[in-house]
Amino acid sequence: MRLKDCHNFHDFRRLARRRLPGPIFNYIDGAADDEITYRRNTEAFERCDLVPNILRGVDKVDLSVTVMGQKLTMPVYCSPTALQRLFHHEGERAVAAAAGTFGTMFGVSSLGTVSLEEARKISSSPQVYQFYFHKDRGLNRKMMSRARNAGIEVMMLTVDSITGGNRERDKRTGFAIPFRLNLAGMAQFAVKPIWAINYLRHESFKLPQLDTHVDMGAGVMSISRYFTEMLDPSMTWDDVAEMVRYWNGQFCLKGVMSVDDARRAVEIGCTGIVLSNHGGRQLDGSRSGFDQLAEIVDAVGDRIDVMVDGGVQRGTHVLKALSLGAKAVGLGRYYLFPLAAAGQAGVERALELMRVEIERDMRLMGCSSVAELTRGNLRFR
Repeated sequence: MRLKDCHNFHDFRRLARRRLPGPIFNYIDGAADDEITYRRNTEAFERCDLVPNILRGVDKVDLSVTVMGQKLTMPVYCSPTALQRLFHHEGERAVAAAAGTFGTMFGVSSLGTVSLEEARKISSSPQVYQFYFHKDRGLNRKMMSRARNAGIEVMMLTVDSITGGNRERDKRTGFAIPFRLNLAGMAQFAVKPIWAINYLRHESFKLPQLDTHVDMGAGVMSISRYFTEMLDPSMTWDDVAEMVRYWNGQFCLKGVMSVDDARRAVEIGCTGIVLSNHGGRQLDGSRSGFDQLAEIVDAVGDRIDVMVDGGVQRGTHVLKALSLGAKAVGLGRYYLFPLAAAGQAGVERALELMRVEIERDMRLMGCSSVAELTRGNLRFR
């Protein structure tokens, strides 16, 4: 199978599985506990049907949206995700370049493997900085100041990860950063030598956003220890309100799932929220963002930009979320598997397929612009 043979999410996933060592593929593909929420994220879209309108004279289709003050040429963005250079040696560089090509937003994580500053130079598209709340309040402010100096447009605080989820696939292989693989995990690396050659030929693995705060290289701290020792589980709304004031710009909470929390986000001055369960990687058994979308849009959608991510694999999934009132839709594994399969070329092919799907589906729905999508176009089973 080659990149040109990939036509959808499942094709990219298969190609990534062929190219990645098992522990790394399962790090991307896996989720918490029994992975029920991971599966439900996509199933939620499948319980909803589109009702198209005909003879609407759809000549040109405008896919652009504005979210948190950022103009995007398509209604999807590349959600910030960690450790991308483990998946392909181009890592965040590939994602930034691809997002720039397609004129959409992308994010760099606190656990990103390319610096905010380098990613900013690669792409002129809107850039999100996704960060976690640390016990060291001074560190939180330093990270925001660095992001401001780098020209980051949107701060995105992840609020569903005050402790790491129970990812049993990683436990079975011993996957951790730094690597502490068990025999089964090492054997899976041995049968994928091309990945290892590419990994070793390029610069050493690092986490530039944390390099002065966390010693990963010497094996002092693993990612799981980072979550349990450096992040602050006692974070409160007052703490976040202080950060919103300090940033004084576009500020988004990622991981909001309840109406009450959405209202609180509005009250403390956030300009956006992402309905998300972290791709099913945190609390298994939680609701999908899509299932929560309508009631949260009804409650706060006129006062804050509501986005959603989780389980998005098709253009029709995006149209369903937009029809319920989402301002834009986040992609995660949808671009990570193509990144793993082929670097920048893979991400660009995935985004092009998504753009073509959304445009085709908009025509079939009888809609010339995203604004014409309404709940009248949907029926739930």
